[in-house]
Amino acid sequence: MAGRNMVSPASPSPARRMGRIMIIAAAVMLALLFIVLGLLVMWSPGNARPLVDAKGRPQAGSISEKIRVDINGVPQGMFIKSNNAANPVLLFVHGGPGMPEYFLTDRYPTGLEDNFTVCWWEQRGAGLSHTPDVTADTMTVDQFVSDTLAVTNYLRARFDKDKIYLMAHSGGTLIGIEAAKRAPELFYAYIGVAQITHQIESEGLAYDYMLAQFRENGNTGMVRRLEAAGAPNTIPLPPAYDGLRDEAMHGLGIGTTHEMRSVVSGIFLPSLQFPEYTLGEKINLWRGKTWSKSLLWDTVLATDLRQQVPALDLPTYFIHGAYDYTVSYVLAQSYFAQLEAPLKGFYTFEQSAHSPMFEEPGKLTRILREDVLEGTNNLADAR
Repeated sequence: MAGRNMVSPASPSPARRMGRIMIIAAAVMLALLFIVLGLLVMWSPGNARPLVDAKGRPQAGSISEKIRVDINGVPQGMFIKSNNAANPVLLFVHGGPGMPEYFLTDRYPTGLEDNFTVCWWEQRGAGLSHTPDVTADTMTVDQFVSDTLAVTNYLRARFDKDKIYLMAHSGGTLIGIEAAKRAPELFYAYIGVAQITHQIESEGLAYDYMLAQFRENGNTGMVRRLEAAGAPNTIPLPPAYDGLRDEAMHGLGIGTTHEMRSVVSGIFLPSLQFPEYTLGEKINLWRGKTWSKSLLWDTVLATDLRQQVPALDLPTYFIHGAYDYTVSYVLAQSYFAQLEAPLKGFYTFEQSAHSPMFEEPGKLTRILREDVLEGTNNLADAR
């Protein structure tokens, strides 16, 4: 063999090397996709978890249900949770539009089930209630108020109660306060958490605050983006502002919670990990939010509750975070001052932004036990 020339194998061409890289990349992406899908399936058994004692055993006398009930001709979903079936009943009207909130109790336990039988109703078109049975023409505030009263009557009949407590949050306060106005005889009290007043006015106050804060912080990039988006003084809101709103608010701690800095990590990922939804229900959660907002957001923006609901004929409590600019704290104070009610109390949560029941649950529990359930306002802000 001596003297014979050795021939090296030809090197792959650049095109062939690129093809191999693309195949490997596609295989990696496919593997990651299967892992993500596997995790989503694992996280999505979709069954209501029992309430358990300190040893992890189902608590005797407790209720933990995920059900659908016919409400005004449409199947609507709800979670009912209680450590004691004899508790007074509380109906929670979530915000949005179209954003159920029960899944957030995994990360932010409220303790409401210790003192109440809580119905976390998912409204027409939202979450568990996002079904083909719901048509766009029924997505009106008047219909949602009618649904609220129908759910109330279902709970009254099921738990044999003359009255229940009504708690609404954020966008849900527009519905909740109208229901309390329409049928005060059904409720012991109305509790507005992050109570809306006139949302288009609130958006303007938030915009001015954010511009000032970002200028003070030296965040010239966000200042430029907000200025380019335009002030939110028209309905519908400028699309660029509407798209930037959540990012800007959470960047300053005036969004969902004072500590939350991202909707993706703070809300979207927890919704995917929530085990009491099936995978299809998780998809419907976000489909329902988008659809509901497209149909209801402009109505929420335009309604001035100072004109619509100047008085309520039942005890009324406002719970509001001092850092809240998602729904203006200052406007809620001014609305509360002029609102007529037989008994009322305003409670400032100094460490909270938009979600006091998630941010300071211990303080809320004390207010509910000592004031709301007792029909007093001893713990309210000084008047």
